[in-house]
Parts: sequence; C-alpha cells; structure tokens
Amino acid sequence: MGDIEVLKSLFKERANKENAASMEKYMKNHFIFLGIKAPVRRDLMKEFYLKTGILKKDFYVDFVKEVWRLSEREYQYAALDYGSKFLRKLDPSHLALLMSFITSKSWWDTVDPLASNFIGTLASRFPELIEQIDQWAVDENMWLRRTAILFQLKYKGNTDEERLYRNILLNANSKEFFIQKAMGWTLREYSKTNPESVQMFIEKNELPRLTIREGSKYLEVD
Repeated sequence: MGDIEVLKSLFKERANKENAASMEKYMKNHFIFLGIKAPVRRDLMKEFYLKTGILKKDFYVDFVKEVWRLSEREYQYAALDYGSKFLRKLDPSHLALLMSFITSKSWWDTVDPLASNFIGTLASRFPELIEQIDQWAVDENMWLRRTAILFQLKYKGNTDEERLYRNILLNANSKEFFIQKAMGWTLREYSKTNPESVQMFIEKNELPRLTIREGSKYLEVD
C-alpha cells in the first residue's frame, strides 16, 4: 500500500458525517469534509508517519501535490502538516509549489498558515525571494495579496516595517473582507513589538474601519 493509500485509509476509517456537516457549514460550504476534527487528525498524522516512515525520506513534492488535489478538506490540512515537518529544508525552488497551494482550494484556513509559516520562514531564510513576494501585494489574486501582507506576521522585531506598511497601503482601498482583516491582523501583531509606530501609521493613513478596529486592539486610537 502506497503512502497516499495509507493516509486515505486512516482518514476514511475515522470519517464522521455529523462532524462533516457542521464543519462544512462553518467553512461556508466551500469544501467537503470527512468530519475529522483537529485533535483526531493530528493523531492520525502521527500514525501515518509511523506506518510509512515518510519523514525519514526527503521532502516528497509529488506526494504533497497529490494529497493537495484530494477532494476532502482534511487532506489539504494533511499536506500542510507534512510540509511543516520540512520547513527548515525548503528552498527557493519550492516557492512556486507554495504559490500553487495559495492559489488553489483557497480559503483562510490554508492560506494563513501558508503565509505566516511557510512563506514567512522561506522569506526569512532566503531574503532574495522577498522582491517576488512584494509583487503579490498587487496581484489580481486576493489570496496572494493577503499572503504579501501576512508573511511577516511572526517576525516581531525582525519585521521590515517599511515593507509592511507599503504592502498595506497598496491595499488600503480594497473592499475585500479578507484583505481588510489581514491588514488589521498584521498591524495588531506588530503593535505588540512597536505600538508607537503602528499607532502613528493608523492615525496618519486612511484605512478601512475593519483594519483600524483590528489593528488598534492593543492601542489607544481615536
């Protein structure tokens, strides 16, 4: 039995139609689910790794691509879980793969970890990629724009403030909820590191109300 078949067998054994219905509703019916909640899924992934020994091998691009293509949403989560085990081993050649994941089966539940964990880690290790990521800030694809805003989310004191603010201002007129929310989220996180800077940025620029509300959670902004 191949790696994919092992994963599918483990997941299908724990499928739960009742859970699936509520999970699909929560995700606005954008995806179908097997009904495997996160704690169970994490246990199943541990079992999968033990049964296959796949983590002892090099990062397997064809495997993660095939898992991503599977219909049920839990498989995209499984692909992210697998990929997260190789975060420090990914290199610039994997940027196109990550970009393909951001732009397919796209929703906040997969894009956000791709942005803040995968792209964020890759960009911190290979700064030469940031110029390309910057271009995403004005891409037609909303999820690439969200990624360009969020990839520094965990950088704290290493945040490139000028870049963060520039990518936000490039999207300040966006009516997209997920863009406005992302701008607020990343400002809120950066305000934990540099509250004075974020407060000044919010006060001096015209930003969506949602962005201001989210971004000023820890600030005193009129």
